[in-house]
Amino acid sequence: MPLAIFDLDNTLLDGDSDYLWGKFLVAEGVVDAEFYDRENQRFYDEYKAGQMDIFEFLDFQLKPLADNTLDKILALREKFLEQYIWPIIKPGTQKLLDEHRQQNHTMVIVTATNSFVTEPISEKLDIATLIATIPEMVNGQYTGKVTGMPSYREGKVTRLETWLKQNGENLAGSYFYSDSHNDLPLLELVTHPVAVDADETLTQHAEMKGWKIISLK
Repeated sequence: MPLAIFDLDNTLLDGDSDYLWGKFLVAEGVVDAEFYDRENQRFYDEYKAGQMDIFEFLDFQLKPLADNTLDKILALREKFLEQYIWPIIKPGTQKLLDEHRQQNHTMVIVTATNSFVTEPISEKLDIATLIATIPEMVNGQYTGKVTGMPSYREGKVTRLETWLKQNGENLAGSYFYSDSHNDLPLLELVTHPVAVDADETLTQHAEMKGWKIISLK
């Protein structure tokens, strides 16, 4: 069956779960507010400009997972999801997912955001396959480091290609939905690239290529 592949942040969600997790940690007093808020904004701006160093960002973003007990960080995640994430699932998201399910497409989320944040979101959307950046865990505790290649920009292509080989799948007839020009490497590979509430760069590229452009808001 063809694959229906979805970016998550600002595509199925009306916001960026990575960025919002940082805002939540500041609001909860878990991190140094002034430093963390400033750096969180800097990385988000660099991401939008296509200039973010993913490994520098992950050193910053995964550190709170290592600095707190697993029980505490899991409790914080539950609060974060209720307050920040469930309210920003886009109005059109469920309809789009249902359309692909009705065609028996294989559903996949491919996101640069780490799996600690995104696993419960993938579960909420009832998408079993999640390709996300993986935080390292040793003896039941996060280390603050990353395992394997982050699924960011070209890394999304590499991680997806690995999954395709492992599962005997291919990109024939595939769809990929994204808002960001950072996802152009993968958008260029699929049969049906779709720009969703896209940034200016992706919108211009999609118009030039004749790609479908939609909104889920």
